[in-house]
Amino acid sequence: MNIDHWLETIPPLLVYVTVGLVIMIESLGIPLPGEIVLVAAALLASKTHSISPLWVGVSASSGAIIGDSIGYGIGRKFGERLFAWAGRKFPKHFGPKTIAKAADIFRRRGVYAVFFGRFIALLRILAGPLSGSLHMPYPRFLAANALGGIAWAGGTTALIYYLGVVAEAWLSRFSWIGLGVAVIAGLVVGMIVKKRMSHHEDEPEPQEVSQPADR
Repeated sequence: MNIDHWLETIPPLLVYVTVGLVIMIESLGIPLPGEIVLVAAALLASKTHSISPLWVGVSASSGAIIGDSIGYGIGRKFGERLFAWAGRKFPKHFGPKTIAKAADIFRRRGVYAVFFGRFIALLRILAGPLSGSLHMPYPRFLAANALGGIAWAGGTTALIYYLGVVAEAWLSRFSWIGLGVAVIAGLVVGMIVKKRMSHHEDEPEPQEVSQPADR
C-alpha cells in the first residue's frame, strides 16, 4: 500500500502524529522518507476538509526541531563512534566519503549549513548528529534548526496544499468543459447526419429506362 493511500485510511490525529514521528526519526539520523510523508499529508489536506494543512505543518515543524535536537545530543556524546557504526549499517548514506564531505560543509558554513541543510535530503539527516559531533554551540544550532525546520515544513506544506487545491479545481473545471465539448460535438454530429439524410431523401429517384420492343 502506498503512503498516501495508507494516510487516507487513518484518523486525522494519527496523520499528524505519523508526520511528526517520521520526520523526527529521520532528523535523528535514520534514513526515513520524511519528505514523502509530508508531501502526501499536505496533498491529502487539499482533498479533504478533515485534515488541516496548518496542523500538518505544525507537526512536521515540531518533529524536525525535536528530532534534530535529539540527534545533536547523540552526535555530541558519541561523535566519531556513531558515524563509524552508522557507516557499517547504512553505507549508502553514512559512508566515510559522504560523512567527510558533509562535515567539511558544516565546518565552513556553520549555522547556514544547518538552515539550508533542512532542504537537502542527505544533509537533513546529518544536520543534528554532525553539528553535535563538531561541538557547534547549541543555542546557535537551535536557532538555525528551528528556523530551517519551520521554513521547510511550513513552506512545503503550503506549496503542496495550494498546488493540490488548484489542481483539484482545474480538474473539476476540465470535467465540465469536457462534458460541454462532448454535448456540442454530439449535437454537431447529429445535425450533420440529419442534414445528409434529408439531402438523400430530396434526391429524385432514378427513372427506369424502357427497353425497346423486339421486332
